[in-house]
Amino acid sequence: MRFILLALVALVLPAHAEDLSAKAWLENMSRALNQEQFKMSVIHLQADHIRPMVYLHGKVNGQEVAFLEHLNGPTKNAVRIGNTVTFIEHDQPAISINADRIQGLWPAIFAGNIAELESGYQFVLGGRSRIAGRPGQLIRFIPTDAHRYPLQVWLDMDTFLPLRYELLTDEKELLEQIMVVELIVLQEPAALLVEAAKQEWPPVVNQLDRHDGQNWNFSWLPQGYRIVARDHHRLMGSQEAVEYVALTDGIASISVYVGRAGSVPMPEELMTRNGLGLVTEKVGNAEVVAVGRVPMATLSRIIRSLTLDNPS
Repeated sequence: MRFILLALVALVLPAHAEDLSAKAWLENMSRALNQEQFKMSVIHLQADHIRPMVYLHGKVNGQEVAFLEHLNGPTKNAVRIGNTVTFIEHDQPAISINADRIQGLWPAIFAGNIAELESGYQFVLGGRSRIAGRPGQLIRFIPTDAHRYPLQVWLDMDTFLPLRYELLTDEKELLEQIMVVELIVLQEPAALLVEAAKQEWPPVVNQLDRHDGQNWNFSWLPQGYRIVARDHHRLMGSQEAVEYVALTDGIASISVYVGRAGSVPMPEELMTRNGLGLVTEKVGNAEVVAVGRVPMATLSRIIRSLTLDNPS
């Protein structure tokens, strides 16, 4: 009986969290990810891929400093000092880019403006459960249309930091999960972050000066989706350059590749082991591939809305 009572007490909301709406919980999460000093030990699960990681965040001389370390395999780390992220990998020179978040953990929007997600999702309070020894509040993200998948996140009731994240299909199949196994709130920045702030990191790489392939646009995108990057990539090991356009609604990311139609037929659609949907279609003389953890019909409609402005 004593054990049951203790478990119930552990799930009681702290006074500062009483009567909060789902959106207010998420806004507090955003502030916590920017302001709190902490260490997280995390498991990232995608299909049969399991990645243990450690994430540190703090402030050194008033500036945000963060560190992400992948614990398995060759060295793969990332350090953020303010708005500069440096990638450190085994047998590769360190590279720095302009970015306000380290990609590969929580969606970047979790530390940004939560209101940007409202055009694509409704926020709904769920139940409470214990994660990493801490009581957590469940927030569900319900899509407002059929062009994205539902997700859910559990927030620490004390700090509002995320403890668990799950992306699901409409059939409740798990596509991705991020789970904290240990959360330590720090009163001072971790020594590693202090040392990182003192280091001389490589200068930020310049963006490529692109003179071609910039005219591809979309006559239709789902509500809330926007273009966030354009570049040149190699598609599926091909030596032929293709145009790359990145889309996101803040949670879901879609990659669109445009290249010359080849003689080798490609599958019209494919769901990979890690939940990525892949659709290939021809648009004029171009072959277009769209990849993302969104419904296949969405990828297909995005491809068909592709247009070439002022073609030469």
